[in-house]
Amino acid sequence: MTVRLPALLLLALAPLFPQTPDFEGRWLGTLDAGPNKLRIALRLARTPGGGFSCIMNSLDQNPADILASKVTVNGRTIVTEFPQIGGSIEVALRDDAKQLAGNLRQAGVALPIVFERTESAIESSRPQEPRKPYPYDEREVNFEYSGVKLAATLTLPRTKGPHPAVLLLTGSGAQDRNESAMGHRPFLVLADFLTRRGIAVLRADDRGVGGSTGNLSAASLEDLASDALAGVAWLKARPEIDPARVGLIGHSEGGVVAALAAGRSRDVSFVVLMAGTGLPGDQVVLSQVERLSKAGGVPPEMVAQSLAIQRKLFDILKHEPDNAIALEKMGAALPEAARKMKQVELKMMTSVSYRSFIGTDPAAALVKVKSPVLALAGELDTQVPPDENLPAIAAALKRNRRANTLRLPGLNHLFQKAKTGSISEYRHIEETINPAALDAVGEWIAKQTAR
Repeated sequence: MTVRLPALLLLALAPLFPQTPDFEGRWLGTLDAGPNKLRIALRLARTPGGGFSCIMNSLDQNPADILASKVTVNGRTIVTEFPQIGGSIEVALRDDAKQLAGNLRQAGVALPIVFERTESAIESSRPQEPRKPYPYDEREVNFEYSGVKLAATLTLPRTKGPHPAVLLLTGSGAQDRNESAMGHRPFLVLADFLTRRGIAVLRADDRGVGGSTGNLSAASLEDLASDALAGVAWLKARPEIDPARVGLIGHSEGGVVAALAAGRSRDVSFVVLMAGTGLPGDQVVLSQVERLSKAGGVPPEMVAQSLAIQRKLFDILKHEPDNAIALEKMGAALPEAARKMKQVELKMMTSVSYRSFIGTDPAAALVKVKSPVLALAGELDTQVPPDENLPAIAAALKRNRRANTLRLPGLNHLFQKAKTGSISEYRHIEETINPAALDAVGEWIAKQTAR
């Protein structure tokens, strides 16, 4: 996903002491994370030693179970540390024992959260997610590039090979191999759909996520393109895969990575861009800031002021390579009241990954792609609007006679059937990927890989 939202907020709890208050049970809270409200579920259970264990689920980002880590208890207060996200949570049991209230802290920011006790199971309805046993083979694998190990899942059809294959590339931010977000796992659904139709699929955790090593914030888009080409090379070397029919599917920022990789290597036999950007990264962010501000009811004069400041920050980043000097100049560009509050965000903007994102023009990469390309966009996409990005992609591919663009009516950035396309809708929609989008991708790849 292209909006560079806060990282997944993971909670964990470990053994407490005997005679503690009644923490046992199911708890549900809502975290206010800017444009999103994220539901966090906890399941606390007593252990034989008298303490507690806990399983956490971020229902609107990654529904997978997260097991407890370290916790200390002081009376009715629990203080928990989360190394996975570099944060902690501190909540206190209220007198009626029906609520846990406190803060989740991450990167120097404290976000209030209140958990309420619930007796019902806490689940998200996702009817498109496949259930085991699958009618195909699934293998846990890994591949490497420049000392970075990328943990992945390979799904293989049980029909006679060698098979065409595709590597899935996630959007911006730290993503797992399923591109889990807002309670959905789009890449799990997409991989299942394609594999059932005879196409092998490789999907990997991003650098530093899940089983993968490395540091995503220290990686440029060119580095991620190299990761993608390492995955392509790994697929081509497998006996079950036809080396002449290996392609890439990139979602959102992953589309830029796919274009960079395909422009550098003829080993990529086809490319699918799903909600890919066609404008330079800084223009994409400015457009997002403007749309989200207006949608949030921000007065026009404040929107204009915000955009002016954002342009100053980008100009500094583009012309000042020294991070310390850049931070000083960016701080000076902010209103005095916002300087201290925005320090964490400014530091994030000086990372290699962010600098690379705002400084990369997808069009420059797309003109180098000679293999077939399909670019899809949802008509209601508010993160990467098709009116701005699809024409830019088409213009960059005008000399590629095997390139096509497709606008899908009524679909949002995740290719769900939506009403407004707003980010806040994502988690409330049961559908993960609309069948029209799945069919468009599957049928186009089948044509490109037909023998």
